[in-house]
Amino acid sequence: MTNKNVEKATFAGGCFWCMVKPFDELPGIIDVVSGYSGGNVENPTYEQVKTGETGHYEVVQITFDPVLFPYKKLLDLYWPQIDPTDDGGQFIDRGSQYRTAIFYHNDAQKNEAEQSLKEVENSGRFKAPIVTKILPAAPFYEAEEYHQKFYKKNPEKYNQEQIESGREQFKNENWK
Repeated sequence: MTNKNVEKATFAGGCFWCMVKPFDELPGIIDVVSGYSGGNVENPTYEQVKTGETGHYEVVQITFDPVLFPYKKLLDLYWPQIDPTDDGGQFIDRGSQYRTAIFYHNDAQKNEAEQSLKEVENSGRFKAPIVTKILPAAPFYEAEEYHQKFYKKNPEKYNQEQIESGREQFKNENWK
């Protein structure tokens, strides 16, 4: 693809299985890939990352056309997928690999992410402080194939994970 209007966005929101579907197959979204970013091991495997010792976050990297789907709209879709007050993981998924973060790819994304974070902080929606980090994009490593588009490959397990993890209930209670 040679469209020079294509950008990348990278979000950590806990288990990457749960972070693909909200962004996938929307007009202007070209691809959503599960992977790892922010760590200190090159080409990590899931087995390495899940130990929490590589420093990586589980992330989704979104390729998008900002004319059709602006970055701000991605941010507005990102926040309701997470508990931005939990620095120990997300829902039942505990560990540093499940923390939340927005990895920006340019100064415009950084500025929009910082503004978006302020809006969430000022919303009064949460009593606890927002701990989601805004970090410069780091090398992205694509996760193993069996992790890609998990919600399509394993819809029953995906739906079960949404409910049993507490993610769905949290979203319904906090992001109506």
